Amino acid sequence: MNLIRFFIVLIALLHINLVVVADNHETKNKLVEEVKKINKEIDSLDEDIPLNDPFAGQSSNNSLNTNLMISEEEAQDEMSLYNFQLVGLITGKDNSYISLVRSDGEPFTLVLGQYLGKIQLIDLRLSEAIFKKGNKEYIIIDFNNQIRESNEY
Repeated sequence: MNLIRFFIVLIALLHINLVVVADNHETKNKLVEEVKKINKEIDSLDEDIPLNDPFAGQSSNNSLNTNLMISEEEAQDEMSLYNFQLVGLITGKDNSYISLVRSDGEPFTLVLGQYLGKIQLIDLRLSEAIFKKGNKEYIIIDFNNQIRESNEY
């Protein structure tokens, strides 16, 4: 008698399990269909979303060049300091480094004494880097991307 009850309970449990699995399968199919419908609606919107640089601040201009008084030759040179922005200074006992980002987003790290195109990194201050351009000509860049040329530093 117990064996018969065992089989009846086993069959009942299997039946309930099959009903639950079938119900879950139907629910999953309904969810998949709803997700497909929502994706089609989103694709039909097809709006152009502008990309914003979170580091640009209030400026809507993507160009890093803020100095308008540069020569055309300087503007065309991709290794010109005017195409870079200063993003970091690291000074230590043995070496000092700066980190620059080019207008296309490519990072550059320079060691004190290293050249960036035709100019040489010669000194660092708390918030600016100093490059030697010529015999007694210097270019100074700071974190606000203010680039100034000077005869002394």
